[in-house]
Amino acid sequence: MSPDFDPDDLIVPSHYGVSGQPHEAWTWLRQNAPVWRCETETFPPFYTITRHADIVEISSRPEIFSNTQGAVLLNREQKAELEKTESPFAAMRSIIDMDPPEHREFRKVASGFFTPRSIHRLDDIVTECAREQVDKLGDEGECDFVEAIAQRHPLRVLATILGIDRDDEELVLSLTQQLFASEDPDLQREGEDRKEAIMALGAEFMGLFARIIEDRRANPRDDLASLLANAKMADGSPMPPIETFGYFLIVFTAGHDTTRNAIAGGMAALLENPEQLERLCDDPELTKPAFEEIVRWTTPVNYMRRHLLEDVEMHGVKMKKGEDLALFYASANRDESVFDRPFEFDIRRQPNRHLGFGTGEHFCLGSHVARLSARALFRELATRIEHVEPAADPSLIESSFVVGYKTLPIRYKIRPAA
Repeated sequence: MSPDFDPDDLIVPSHYGVSGQPHEAWTWLRQNAPVWRCETETFPPFYTITRHADIVEISSRPEIFSNTQGAVLLNREQKAELEKTESPFAAMRSIIDMDPPEHREFRKVASGFFTPRSIHRLDDIVTECAREQVDKLGDEGECDFVEAIAQRHPLRVLATILGIDRDDEELVLSLTQQLFASEDPDLQREGEDRKEAIMALGAEFMGLFARIIEDRRANPRDDLASLLANAKMADGSPMPPIETFGYFLIVFTAGHDTTRNAIAGGMAALLENPEQLERLCDDPELTKPAFEEIVRWTTPVNYMRRHLLEDVEMHGVKMKKGEDLALFYASANRDESVFDRPFEFDIRRQPNRHLGFGTGEHFCLGSHVARLSARALFRELATRIEHVEPAADPSLIESSFVVGYKTLPIRYKIRPAA
């Protein structure tokens, strides 16, 4: 049986900007070809992995399915440019690009900060930030929810724990958008080709983080920026510079864009399912399961790449050493064998074994911060929304890696804070 979908729908960023995540294609693949060789004109061939159980298994075997070649599949043009461009990002190594045992050593550097017990120090920060963002809306009006709320709230939280001044927040917002939506013309630099943009983007990130690192080494505080700037390895030596820069890059950029897209997608799902919004407003204690359902439903990290270190066979498909796979978490989060009514948005869903934060060695280090931050915002909204409805058609980001809404116009009435 041959698939009747366009393979480009699975990976080409512009297709995601038009149609969003290709759930119909993934459903067909889960049922008929859970390991499928995807061939397009623009991307080198790769294998799609679409079932929940297979992604969990692959993620538990880093000795075969490696992360060291990077998390993102590059198209042929990007691969050619990377080979001839001395990108500053090539020098930045982050834990997302490491395999054990190296990955475990570097993950330990910051893991203590991100434990559930430790992040309770952020309770007041996320609550105050959520109230501040909702207060800015006023009593009633219209806004782009992405611009006004979804990207502002996690930006302020992460800037606080990483030592980024308010004056630099607009710069960081622009840089993260350019990094994660590199194919979206609306989010790129004007008047620069790809090579120039990559060089400039890397230089600005390096300059920003260098300032923070220098300050925290001279004036350490009780925050994540100081922990990373002064981190020691197992042998007592300082964390190397390229890994230090990589840590700042991945903690901030990945933490911001994924949480922003979950928040925006969560609001869109609530608008599309008004009975769920009413349920949340009637009982704000549902915020905890509601956000887990939002992560399952939106799955902002759409996929992760793995690179084969040896030949392996799955579901009768023989894959060769050196080939790439894409683990489609968004497909796994609609897997009929795991989730009852997978295509229904249900904020009371229990259990909810979604893979929105990944699984295995690379389970999201900042998942507890994302949860704390987003729950605070949705609780604030749930207790204050009198009315909310779409004000115009939304738009989607042209990205197949970190996916979500580019704009989400809403019309609202908000009651004052208690």
